[in-house]
Formats: sequence, structure tokens, C-alpha cells
Amino acid sequence: MKRALKVYGEVLRLVRLLPADARPYYAKYARENFVNYRDVDEDPSHLDELYHRAYVHSTWVLNKYSVNEAAADKLKQVC
Repeated sequence: MKRALKVYGEVLRLVRLLPADARPYYAKYARENFVNYRDVDEDPSHLDELYHRAYVHSTWVLNKYSVNEAAADKLKQVC
């Protein structure tokens, strides 16, 4: 759970780098996804897959808005 909160916090920090009109959508999208998976089993390989997916999706969104992908380095370390 502690790692999930770190990942969530890092995703929200990345959302702040997006254009102002896109922030509310992606903040809500991130919250909904973390809420949807909060009751997932505690299998470490399954959780690692979810964390990796969070990183991949985050870098995709950063690239979409031409934000430097290096901003996601801390998220990569947490994941």
C-alpha cells in the first residue's frame, strides 16, 4: 500500500506539469484508476505490472503534451 501511495503521488506531480486545461481530466483519470485497483490481490508480480503500466501511461501522456519524459524519472524509480 505504501508503494502504491508513492506511485499515485508521483503521477499527480506529473499531472501538474501538463497544460492547465488538461490537468483536471488526468488527475481524475489517475484517481479513478487507483481506486479501481485498490482491492487487487497482493501478488507482487501483479502489482509490479500495474506500477509499470502507470509509468508507461504517464510517459505517453507527457509525450502527448511535449513535456520532457525525464520528468518521470522519479516515478520510474518508485515503480
